[in-house]
Amino acid sequence: MERLLIILSILMFAMTNNAQNYNKLTEFEKYVIIDKGTERPFTGEYEKNKISGTYLCKQCNAPLYSSNDKFESNCGWPSFDDEIKGAVMRVPDSDGSRTEIICNNCQGHLGHIFINEGFTTKQTRHCVNSVSLNFIPKGDILPDKISANRTETAILASGCFWGTEYHLQKLEGVIATTVGYTGGYIKNPTYKQVCSGTTGHAEAVEVVFNPDKISYEEIVQLFFETHDPTQINRQGPDIGTQYRSEVFYTNNKQKEVAEKLIEILESKGFDVVTKVTPASVFYEGEDYHQDYYDKKGSTPYCHIYTKRF
Repeated sequence: MERLLIILSILMFAMTNNAQNYNKLTEFEKYVIIDKGTERPFTGEYEKNKISGTYLCKQCNAPLYSSNDKFESNCGWPSFDDEIKGAVMRVPDSDGSRTEIICNNCQGHLGHIFINEGFTTKQTRHCVNSVSLNFIPKGDILPDKISANRTETAILASGCFWGTEYHLQKLEGVIATTVGYTGGYIKNPTYKQVCSGTTGHAEAVEVVFNPDKISYEEIVQLFFETHDPTQINRQGPDIGTQYRSEVFYTNNKQKEVAEKLIEILESKGFDVVTKVTPASVFYEGEDYHQDYYDKKGSTPYCHIYTKRF
């Protein structure tokens, strides 16, 4: 709990500090963009907008969508079947079933994304609150994007989470690490339950990092260089599905990075079994597992650095 409060304090400080530079929001705009609320259907300013132009994040001016990708879905909110490349981040919704979409620059709430509904050939619908957007007609000058000192999150599993955390937390640019459980079937699993191999969870590490100081790719490279990604459901003497090798991505960019690195390893002759899976709920592990090797003053027994890239 203490570690969780520390991480939340770091993130809240960053959000508060950045909010001073963002566009001022009304109370209703804050309700949707900050508190992740939803405007009533068929009431938004841009739901029926057919003018050519660019849709921006209301909070930070980041370009998000082109009018070329807007279509009529009659769902009550503006719908787009694509975003401007790299502008929108997909994250698991707190309801445990939907996928939320947020501005990749300021993390402001936009709405939700749905797939395979048959509306367009892209089989994708970004369902966006009008109040989260500003619209600039084609030909008008776009305002400057307000940059943010962002944090991002990586979730990685490579056997015993003690060893995974030991290496990742030492990288410059990593703000905080938390060991825990993800990818399973039950809520709030305990270490004992996960070790039974019946919950489906992997022992994993959640890494909060500053992307201006270290890239996601650099983190995943170290992940692959500090465990054996060719072992199925084990690392050394630790055997079981909870010790599997898996990357839990929070957006498509992370997925692409992981798959690219796997392709590089395979081209070098490694028979990689690492799974690449959408992130789901991450449950923080018990306090005595956090910073395990630092507390013990020792080093991992099966997570040994081996240069592979």
